[in-house]
Amino acid sequence: MKILQTSAFIILILIIGSCNKDNTDPPPPPETIDLSSYVAMGNSLTAGYADGALYTSGQEYSYANILAEQLSKAGGNGIFKTPIIPTEDGVFPTSNQSGIYLETKLVWANKQNCNEVNEWVPVRLVENPNQEKLMDELMTNISSEGPFNNLGVPGITVTHMHLPGMGALNPYYGRFANNPSSDKLIDEADKVDPTFFSLWVGNNDVLGYASSGGTTSITTTQLFEISYDAAAAHLSSITEGGVLANIPDVASAAFFTTINYNFVNVETETEVEELQAFYVDYNQQMEALGKDYRINWSLGNNPMVIRDKDMDVSEELKIRQMTESELALLTIPLDSIYCGGWGATKPLSDSYVLSDSEIELTIAAVATFNEIITIAAEKYDLAFVDFNTLMQEVANGGITEDGIEFTTDFSFGNLFSLDGIHLTPRGNALVANNFIEAINAKYSLSVPKAIITDYPDNSKPTN
Repeated sequence: MKILQTSAFIILILIIGSCNKDNTDPPPPPETIDLSSYVAMGNSLTAGYADGALYTSGQEYSYANILAEQLSKAGGNGIFKTPIIPTEDGVFPTSNQSGIYLETKLVWANKQNCNEVNEWVPVRLVENPNQEKLMDELMTNISSEGPFNNLGVPGITVTHMHLPGMGALNPYYGRFANNPSSDKLIDEADKVDPTFFSLWVGNNDVLGYASSGGTTSITTTQLFEISYDAAAAHLSSITEGGVLANIPDVASAAFFTTINYNFVNVETETEVEELQAFYVDYNQQMEALGKDYRINWSLGNNPMVIRDKDMDVSEELKIRQMTESELALLTIPLDSIYCGGWGATKPLSDSYVLSDSEIELTIAAVATFNEIITIAAEKYDLAFVDFNTLMQEVANGGITEDGIEFTTDFSFGNLFSLDGIHLTPRGNALVANNFIEAINAKYSLSVPKAIITDYPDNSKPTN
């Protein structure tokens, strides 16, 4: 879901005067720390969003809920309220020509594709959901059931935490804000008198750009730094301690790695000849211009043809085949490739591909934002979780915990739910355990880790 971005000017005004702790002589870490009241602030990952929607059991299996349960075994009060959405079907706001359209969560389905071949694919649980029912589930205000400890809001960026009236723009926050048109998310934390906090936010400041195929924008460094520091300062000022987590490598998520760059399968020599003939004029024009671009075909798997707005040629020639390092998004409609010529005679839109230059931008942004998060952890003397390194380890061969192997594989990797970005219950348990390791190391505690196998894996397709 695309959330409206706020201007740097507005945010700067909002947070001018935020009180920062003097870090010239940071106090030594306490021998013990009060874990009795825990508040979690973040985005969809904190909320328990999964399978492309927010739904009841997904929220119940959020890493924040799992972490709260483990903290309760080491001094926590056992109270951790979550603004549960009252449906297991899930709610996801999108849009169509008529305006806002609500979808349900994704589930596996064995469907016949356009070639009359059955394959397992994610589909929405309800094909034509009752819009009135979903709207009621999403929009009914439940602030009277609060205050809430889980302040994860799908779709938010770092700056959104400080924006008055964010609830009027983001219904996931609006449903539990007392005054959606004026309240600020950052202020919700004060309401539970927290003694300890976690903050995992910033993913959407890069992910929004990456998941759109580079058609939107990345948050500026200045705006990210000001907004993040203000959030860390406020949360640390109202608690005894907390833990910050950095941004994982977004391009390693299954959303970007499931569909291979060479997804177009050419099965006969006749098809090869036809496709080659289709691009004769293109190849000749590129040769005449002295450009290295060529579109060539052979039997088997071939790189998909894409549009590339950054090519230094005329508009009609701004197409080429993907490179092996570029990423195709999970949102590509596969039947359009199988039977509609997409990626072959019809170039894929920019919005379905993350090009090499766009990947470089995301990597640079993640590195810059993570440095800001690391500095904040040191400045406010907080625990720190390096999820970027963890994600790289998962992507480069996988990791194993409690006998469960985690990889970035879309179907059987145990980490990603069916939207390819958000986590499974076991993935959330893995995340919670990394939080616990950081908390124990920083504050000399013995919070027990969650047992991964106590949590269900995602439903997997079967042959």
